Amino acid sequence: MKPVTTTLKTLKVRIRDKHAPVLKQWAFECNQVWNEANAITAEYSYIAVPEIGYLRNNFTAFDLAKSQAAFKKARGFTLHSQTVQEVTEAHAKARKQFKKDKLRWRVSGGSRRSLGWIPFKSGAAVWKDGQVRYNKHHFKVWDSYGLSQYAFRSGSFTEDSRGRWYFNVVVQVPVVEAIGRGEVGIDLGLKDYATCSNGEKLQANQFYRNAQKQLGIAQRANKKQRVKAIHAKVKNRRADAIHQFTTKLVREHSLIVVGNVSSKALVKTKMAKSVLDAGWFMLKTQLDAKSKAMQGVFLEVNEAYSTQACSCCGSISVNSPKGRVGLGIREWTCPDCGSLHDRDVNAAKNILAVGHCRLAGGIPVL
Repeated sequence: MKPVTTTLKTLKVRIRDKHAPVLKQWAFECNQVWNEANAITAEYSYIAVPEIGYLRNNFTAFDLAKSQAAFKKARGFTLHSQTVQEVTEAHAKARKQFKKDKLRWRVSGGSRRSLGWIPFKSGAAVWKDGQVRYNKHHFKVWDSYGLSQYAFRSGSFTEDSRGRWYFNVVVQVPVVEAIGRGEVGIDLGLKDYATCSNGEKLQANQFYRNAQKQLGIAQRANKKQRVKAIHAKVKNRRADAIHQFTTKLVREHSLIVVGNVSSKALVKTKMAKSVLDAGWFMLKTQLDAKSKAMQGVFLEVNEAYSTQACSCCGSISVNSPKGRVGLGIREWTCPDCGSLHDRDVNAAKNILAVGHCRLAGGIPVL
């Protein structure tokens, strides 16, 4: 079996604001194409068959291709034909995923409008004369990746809540072999967002909580653009901190094991704001993607009893912290072996041990 030498990566660069009008027009047309597919699949989802009854009409993207092309021509849309196909295929995939014939409409105006989205297929966008060329238009971007060295595959133009547009494209990059050969377990928490088995920690910077005062002032003054800017700053600061932390871990360790703490369950508790501010899902997603890019191993394992069990002897004593009731216990001593434990570091060591057991038994194919 030949070793993997290349991998796919998505690059995201911001587009100059002067191109927003044409992108907004295309985004409106994409919404109309989506809504037309939605109307067809909703109205003709069932067909009447004599002496049998009603049968479900499972529309595919191929079934809608001709009608969508005719709809584009009749409305005089300037969208690229491949974008019409991509929108129709995305609609079909969403119907299959959610098992519905009618999805939510894409709204082009008002306070609840859908953010701009213009997908395209491989080869539709190219780099030419220092700009992105797509659908007979040239778009200037802040090129922070050196896009001229890549061959563009599929991608999209997307809009954020502040009206800024971005060019997202999938490219093929060479696999970088991990330099480090270490192994680390990670315990996710709220006092520290992540604690490693070697003692390293991702501090709880509380990006959202620190911005609440400014956010409240802007909301009471009804400054909508200021509110969006504060939320964007919080998001960017959180992403930057997690990017730096995960990049350092992946470069130093070839095996990374994380506990399967469920943020979805914890957001239903009183700790919801802190859990969302921690960004655990983003952390795990980045570790998984970066590990694959550097040929490392990323595992998510069951962290049950990882806090209570002693990482030295494995015993579970009455002195060990238990659940949310024992969150105030940050250090404890094992009565059986006398080891003094930091609560989170001990849990991270146990999580790493569980990862080793899974590797010894083989990783099941999902």
